[in-house]
Amino acid sequence: MSEIAKNIAILKQTIPANARLIAVSKTKPVSDILEAYNAGQRLFGENRVQELLSKKDHLPVDIQWHLIGHLQSNKVKFILPFISMIQSVDTNKLLKTINAEAAKISRVVDCLLQIHIAEEETKFGFNMEEIVQMIESSDFSDMKNVRICGVMGIATFTSDQNQVNKEFTYLSDCFSTIKNKYFSADPDFKEISMGMSGDYRIALKAGSTIVRIGSLIFGERNKR
Repeated sequence: MSEIAKNIAILKQTIPANARLIAVSKTKPVSDILEAYNAGQRLFGENRVQELLSKKDHLPVDIQWHLIGHLQSNKVKFILPFISMIQSVDTNKLLKTINAEAAKISRVVDCLLQIHIAEEETKFGFNMEEIVQMIESSDFSDMKNVRICGVMGIATFTSDQNQVNKEFTYLSDCFSTIKNKYFSADPDFKEISMGMSGDYRIALKAGSTIVRIGSLIFGERNKR
């Protein structure tokens, strides 16, 4: 068994049945992704459109790709034919673009709303006021080619576990508020994507249903 396969096996023992593992393969070569695939992993996350496009045609077609990094509107059309989920929808403008491009190819695309939960200003994402304003707009009800499946967030990069737990708990509370008010009858609105290699255990305790893990599977990130 390869090191990558061992790492996946160990991780899956710590992740409950109601949560899914996204293997974050940014900066990693196709050979590493194939090792993870051969170990049974099918869900992979990439941050950059260009890197994802350079890899996907060299890999099995049943891989479910998730876009987890900041997405520019002008690059949406390149990933829509094959993407399984866009986790990083961080503006109303981006959601409108995804909907418009998806309509052109008759697809309904699964999306998560990225909420800003961290202290760092560099993180992207909605605040709750913006989400409420968007959902209650007439434009939102007209978007038939996106499926809102839940929320995503990235915690502050800190060793303070209390801070991280507070941010994950806040995201979980945001999910519950949005679900109860706007999606209570929608079974597709069920995902809370939070937690990475350094904090996924905290995230799972706070209710995460998707953890995005890279270095614990593939080792430290390769320098570009």
